[in-house]
Parts: sequence; C-alpha cells; structure tokens
Amino acid sequence: MKSANRVLYVSQEICPFFEEQTPVRLLNRILPEICQANGYETRTFMPKFGEINERRYQLHDVIRLSGMNMSIDDVDHPLLIKVASIPSARIQVYFIDNEDLFQHRRGLKDAFGVEYSDNDVRTIFFCRGVLETVEKLRWAPSVIQCSGWMSALIPLYVKKAFGTTPFFAESKVVLVLDDNEYSSPFGSHFADKLMIDGIMGNDVRTIAGLPVGYEELMHLAIDYADTVIVNTPQYNSRLVNYAENRGKHVRDLSGAGAEEYMALYNELLEQQ
Repeated sequence: MKSANRVLYVSQEICPFFEEQTPVRLLNRILPEICQANGYETRTFMPKFGEINERRYQLHDVIRLSGMNMSIDDVDHPLLIKVASIPSARIQVYFIDNEDLFQHRRGLKDAFGVEYSDNDVRTIFFCRGVLETVEKLRWAPSVIQCSGWMSALIPLYVKKAFGTTPFFAESKVVLVLDDNEYSSPFGSHFADKLMIDGIMGNDVRTIAGLPVGYEELMHLAIDYADTVIVNTPQYNSRLVNYAENRGKHVRDLSGAGAEEYMALYNELLEQQ
C-alpha cells in the first residue's frame, strides 16, 4: 500500500494539554502543523492522561474507533479513542484512553511524585492502541515519529508485529531521544507482557527475564528504529553511543527548526 507523504506522530506529551509548556511539548505541537503546511498528511496520537481537562479542550469520543479489548498479561483492557482539535494549529489529536489505566490518573506519576507501578502496562497499551487505531483508520504512514519513552515500543511493534500488514510495510520509524527518563524499572516479566503475534522470544532477548530500566527500554527501541534523533542538549550520551555502535543513523536536531525535520522526512521517503 502506498504511504508516501504521511507522517504519524506518536507523542507522550503535547501542548497545550498540559499547564507547563516545555520545549519538547511545544515541538510536538508545532511539527504536525509545519508538516501539513509542507504538503504532508499527518495524524497525531498521545495518551489521555487524567489531568487533561476534557471540557476545556473539547475532547469527544470516537465511537467507531473504540471498543476493542487488548489483552495484556491475561487482563483485558477496553480501548477508548477520543479526539480534540487545536484550532490555532489546524490539527487534530487522537487520545488513547482507558478508564483504569489513564482516565482517573495523572501522567506518569501520582500526586506524591511516585511513578505508577503499572507504567509498563500503560506503555504497552498506548503503543498497541495507536497502531490498532491507525489500522482501523486505514491510514498508512510513510514516517512514524516517536517522542517520549511511552512510545518506545512502537519501533518493535511496527517492525515485528504490524510490519507485515499493508499499513506499515513501508513505514520508516524515527525515534526521538529527549531528557525525560523514568527511574523505577519495569518488572522482570515486562518482556512477557509485551508479546503479541509476530514477536518471537529472540526479538526481545535483551530484556527477557530482567528488570527494564529507561536505558534498556530505549536500547530495544533503538534496535528497531530506522533513524534516531537527539532533540535536547541534555541527551543521554550513552544511548547515542549505543545507537551509533548499532549502525543507526543519528541526527542531532537539538535547537533545529522544523525545516531540518522536513528534510529528514524527505530523505526517508526517498529510501522507500
């Protein structure tokens, strides 16, 4: 299936849905707008964290895309899809939601600043939910850009579980490294939890049976990404070294403008 001129943005955080406008959140809002202005079609996804005010941002349910149950560690989690527009940017944002995992909880930490113990399941649910929804939309992206560690399973799932489908067979995956890390490792059964059809034990051997910290998760993401971007001066140099040692194309776009991202997308399109 031809997928040229389409960019899928999978972002952990996007302005204006949070009070604090960090550079990463702002960039995740601006890039889809600039991308569309340059002739691309875009779709943008993020988690529906509990602190996002649905009334203020006029989120509404997308019934035709909701209703699927995703089984993770033998527990079924209903998938809910919501959408909101950012009028000033002329873009829509799709939200991956679930009553237990997202609706009634803050972002990545509770009110006391403690990371949620099931952030591993939330990460799996978010990444699978994005790709399942894109399939339902019958929208084949040429480039998938992943921002934030909660999107880090997208490269693995695209290359191993969804890559045989016509919607993702030609997709190039761009992984963005920023300075937002987590400190509480995922449990030693994380590799078992993320398994779905198409993924073999050898595909996740680097994390099998082990606690999975931030760097281990990002190593897995780097292994299956096509290109790695650094977009902050405070990046983790060990991850960059790992990517370079794995022969990945690493590009430092910290402080870069949108035109550098457009140039990268054009290069990836030429490789298809």
